[in-house]
Amino acid sequence: MVSIAQLEPQSAEQRIGLMVPSSNTGIEADFVRSLPRDITIHTARLPLFHSVEPAAIELMSRDIENASRLLATASVNLLFVGATVPSLLGGLGHDTRMIERIRELTGIRATTTSTAVIDALGALGIRRLVLGTPFIECMNVPIVEFLEASGFRVLAWKGLGLSDNVEIGRLPPASAYELARKLDRPEAEAFLFVCTNWRVLPAIARIESDFGKAVVTSNQASLRSALHALGRPARLSECGRLLADS
Repeated sequence: MVSIAQLEPQSAEQRIGLMVPSSNTGIEADFVRSLPRDITIHTARLPLFHSVEPAAIELMSRDIENASRLLATASVNLLFVGATVPSLLGGLGHDTRMIERIRELTGIRATTTSTAVIDALGALGIRRLVLGTPFIECMNVPIVEFLEASGFRVLAWKGLGLSDNVEIGRLPPASAYELARKLDRPEAEAFLFVCTNWRVLPAIARIESDFGKAVVTSNQASLRSALHALGRPARLSECGRLLADS
């Protein structure tokens, strides 16, 4: 029988206020499956009613400040913009300006997925990489520009040509593995897979084993960043080299 004490919230509980595109079904599931039980996820949805393309992403991003204010009322410990492109679409420094604005509005620590990706690549010592996304080409261009402005060399990139975010959320992990086969370059040090709605986590171990290169994904990097921000060990099984001993 479960006692009343077991049902009561624990004083050590930490809360993440997560902002996601309204049609995203990926990052919340990965966070809930992967994070310790005493870290709870509280989500605000950012409106994404149209195709995943720069104009729709820019429109969606206008809701980030209001979503931050609303999540702050839940007394969260961290505000996390769980979408990669909205936090890099304005070029180098866009993510840090977004973080500063959220902190200014709420007084709460904040970060973004694009910030997490850059930190993850740096932690692994990666300078040369190949990029895979589920997106159409006009979405890939600002990602490549942001990465190269951040000091990385993108040797090759390829998208799966999808603009329907619900369809992206239904992609199997094997889609990332197949894309890795097409993207692999001898001189590349890592594969980077961008999109918080793409289920890449289950494919990481096989890609790293078969290709002998590190893998960084939007959700894997976001998990690492969230744990670090909360002062927690960032070691998660089946999440690749990045989280093996981070």
